[in-house]
Amino acid sequence: MTTQHHDDPHRLASAEIVVGIDGSEAADLAVRWAAETASRRGRGLRIVHGLDLAAAGAVYGIYDVIMPPVIDAIRREGADLVRTARRLAQQVDPTLTVEAGVSEANPAHLLIELSEVAHLVAIGSAGSGGTLSHLGSTMLAVASHGRGPIVVVRDTGTEQQTRRIGPVVVGADGGPVSSAAVAAAFAEASERNTQLVAVHAWSDLYYDRVAGLPYTISDRDAETAGMAILAEQLAGWQEKYPDVQIIRKVYLSAPRQALLEWSRSAQLLVLGSRGRGGFRGLLLGSTSNALVQTAHCPVMVIHPQ
Repeated sequence: MTTQHHDDPHRLASAEIVVGIDGSEAADLAVRWAAETASRRGRGLRIVHGLDLAAAGAVYGIYDVIMPPVIDAIRREGADLVRTARRLAQQVDPTLTVEAGVSEANPAHLLIELSEVAHLVAIGSAGSGGTLSHLGSTMLAVASHGRGPIVVVRDTGTEQQTRRIGPVVVGADGGPVSSAAVAAAFAEASERNTQLVAVHAWSDLYYDRVAGLPYTISDRDAETAGMAILAEQLAGWQEKYPDVQIIRKVYLSAPRQALLEWSRSAQLLVLGSRGRGGFRGLLLGSTSNALVQTAHCPVMVIHPQ
C-alpha cells in the first residue's frame, strides 16, 4: 500500500537517502544501513563528508604558508574516505545509484541542509553516551535541528551489522510530536513487514529514585489512562496500515528505561524530536536525547513538519 504525500518532500520518489561519514567504524555501519535501506526502497544513496575547513583554519592558523598544504591534505583524506564509503555501499548492492562527495562545510550544517529534501538522513554513533566525540556532537546537532527523519545508526560494539529482524518500536506520549513519530513508525513497520510496538509511560518520573514519593496512582489506573492515550494516538493508522500488527505497552514511569530495554530486540526505535516539556533550546527532549546515545538499535528521530 502506498502512502505517497506529494506535499511532503521526504516522501517524493526522487528523495535520496543521505548518509554522513567521518571515517569511523560507526560511520561504516551507517553506510551499510543506509545502502541496505536505499536498496530495499529503490532510492538513490548520497554519501557526504564535511571537511569543516573553517574549523581547520582556526586550529592550524590562517597563514598562507601553512594553510594550502594542510587544506590539500584534508581534502585528500576526505576524498579517500568518500571512495571507501562508496565501495562499501556498492558491496551491499552493486546496482545502487550512489552519489558521493566532499564539502568544505561544517558536517552538521551540511547534513541539516540536505535533510530538508532527503528521504532520511543517517549518521553513525559510537559508544554508550560517555564523552562525545566530534562525530557525537555532529550527531546531536543533526538529530536536534534536522528536518524529516534523522536516523542515528547506533554502533554498540557488539554487532558488525544492524538487526534486520524484530519489531519497530515507537514512543508515544500523547503529544503532537509523538503523533508524527507514530505516523512514521507505522510506515516503517509496513515497509519492513514487521510488528509495531507502541510504548507509553504514564509518568516521566523514576518513582524508585524519588525518596518518600507515594504511589498516588495504581498500576491499573495508569494502564487504563495510558491505554486510552495510546488508543487515541493510534486511531486511524490501523485502517491505513491493516498489515501492521500493533502491540500496546503501558508503563507506570521511566519511558527512557522501557524504550532502552525494547531497543535490545527492536530493529528500529522511532521517537519524536521533543518530549512533553523542556526548554525551547532542548529540541530533542530528554528521552530522545538519552536514547540516541545509548540505544541498542538504530534510532529514528522524527521532526514534525
